[in-house]
Amino acid sequence: MSELFSRRTALAGGIGLASGMGLLASETLARAAGYQEDQNVHAPGGPVARSLAASVGKGAEYSLPPLPYAFDALEPSIDAETMRLHHDKHHAAYVKGANEALAKLADTREGKLDPSALSELTEKLTFNLSGHLLHSVFWAIMGTGGREPVGELAADIQQQFGSHAKFKAQFSAVATQVQGNGWGVLAYEPISERLIVLQARNHQLNVAWNAIPLLVIDVWEHAYYLKYKNVCTDYVKAFWNVVNLGAVDQWYGLIKRRHQDPAHEEHGH
Repeated sequence: MSELFSRRTALAGGIGLASGMGLLASETLARAAGYQEDQNVHAPGGPVARSLAASVGKGAEYSLPPLPYAFDALEPSIDAETMRLHHDKHHAAYVKGANEALAKLADTREGKLDPSALSELTEKLTFNLSGHLLHSVFWAIMGTGGREPVGELAADIQQQFGSHAKFKAQFSAVATQVQGNGWGVLAYEPISERLIVLQARNHQLNVAWNAIPLLVIDVWEHAYYLKYKNVCTDYVKAFWNVVNLGAVDQWYGLIKRRHQDPAHEEHGH
């Protein structure tokens, strides 16, 4: 139990600092991810919770979660070479960058490094850790599975956006209109219990405190350039061929339960 608590604490602290998505969001993501220690495929939270659990190693350092399918599993929508480079090179670089920043921040606290670099190191941690965590969600919400929303997700999209088609149009437009590099994000805002679509710049800018990512699309050019060149709209359209909204619904259901009934986990349910 103590090891599980330490992993939750590490993940919570990292998300709160890195992504600007708030302490409640951090705590929920950490608890949900930590809950998946047994890697049970039927455990609450589904693939997203398992991926987040794998994003932190036993020593509280961040780690690269394994891709939950083969590199070519998303073809022809996303090619194997892009997936290999994206996961093994780009995502791995964010993990390395986050761990390096944490180590140097610790050295600075001990007086081993010049404190004038604290701003730069904090920015490095924010950027790399946000990239790491968003990618950990990104891999998990793709693969084989439902292309239409199900369960609570379907009901809430219908109620709050008017229809799945209207949500999909808004999400796609937000993603393709990112200036420079960034992400399209469907998030849960737990204070109002509302689904919101956000446009993150880089990994950590232009986000809302406390919002919890549910469905994300990476629109950095490294995510699509080999196949789609500079035509981001074609990539975003193809993304809907490989999204697994069943996995998103599993994650959403766990997040809602954790916020609406904080005693749920404490009682062992």
